[in-house]
Amino acid sequence: MQRWIILGGMLGAALIAAWLSALVVAWVRRKAPRLGLLDRPGARKVHAEPIPLGGGLGIWAGTLGVIALGTVAVLVAPLIPGGSDWWGASMADCLGGLREKIPEIWGLLLGGTVLMLVGLADDRVGLPWWMRLGIEFVVAAACVYWQGLHLTAFIDLPWLTGVLSVVWIVALINSFNMLDNMDALSGGVAVICALVLSIMLLSSPADGGEQPQLFVAAMLWILAGAIVGFLRFNWPPAKIFMGDAGSYFIGFWIAAATLLATYTGYRGAHPHAVVAPLVVLAIPLYDMTSVVLIRLREGRSPFQADKKHFSHRLVELGMTKKQAVLTIYLATIASSMGAWLLPRTDWIGAGFIVVQTGFILGVIRVLESVGRQREQEP
Repeated sequence: MQRWIILGGMLGAALIAAWLSALVVAWVRRKAPRLGLLDRPGARKVHAEPIPLGGGLGIWAGTLGVIALGTVAVLVAPLIPGGSDWWGASMADCLGGLREKIPEIWGLLLGGTVLMLVGLADDRVGLPWWMRLGIEFVVAAACVYWQGLHLTAFIDLPWLTGVLSVVWIVALINSFNMLDNMDALSGGVAVICALVLSIMLLSSPADGGEQPQLFVAAMLWILAGAIVGFLRFNWPPAKIFMGDAGSYFIGFWIAAATLLATYTGYRGAHPHAVVAPLVVLAIPLYDMTSVVLIRLREGRSPFQADKKHFSHRLVELGMTKKQAVLTIYLATIASSMGAWLLPRTDWIGAGFIVVQTGFILGVIRVLESVGRQREQEP
């Protein structure tokens, strides 16, 4: 009974986040010209007319609003007469654990808000890449060294895991930012990744029978709901883009959730499952890595925007934009499915899953090389 209450609560939170996000996105869409939030056509753009920016404000507002409501509910719940008798001792313990997490979640929201505002400023007036990247590193370092977000890598070198954690956060911020180059692409992939990661947490209780990691799972469900509210307006043909404000917030939130969670079991019974987030997020990371390598190979800055992304390369193969987005969705699901098995298998099985993910990326690489060969043919 209590498990269904928890799942129902998460679904309800996601729906509220979607509703709040949709309201804010609709408002931003109407006010975008006056706010100076318009993405105008250009050499590297795939749209032919100005499209409003700032949809990321809705994603941020939906997440913030639900967490604010949840904070009030958690603080008020103990004051309800007879409430503990109704929901039981285990639920009371769960609420107690959530109360302890309140400062942590608001600290993360502060970091996400800073990044959202930086992205919003870039959407509106444009900021140099070094300034944006510098702020990303500062926010990531504050979360790692102030809030104790550390990668679970079973490396007995705290300084190294700290550095890797900062790099991981910055990498995911830029992965989802770079992936935001076609309608519903970055948002849709983020929803898939968030739901897969949360389902892993909800379906993998610890060996000792402890509760699954409800706090992090709820974070991911709320984000997914907020993104769905935005996707209502971003589905092709898009009526608004999330902009850097949205992609920065999404990448940071998912990165923070992966660092807060453990996929190896509460006692580290399945250490090989530490690669689960890497497997789930393989496609966004592949897009970022391949784009950066292409730009460096061509002697250009890795921060110079272009049409060299995974989705653009699929369009060069002859796909429509919708087909390219669907292909990336399916590739994300295909790579993510193996991650669910990691806590349920041994080292050999984990090795097969990692190799399988590598083969999926290899198939993608081969398909893309066909497109480049066609371009080079006379």
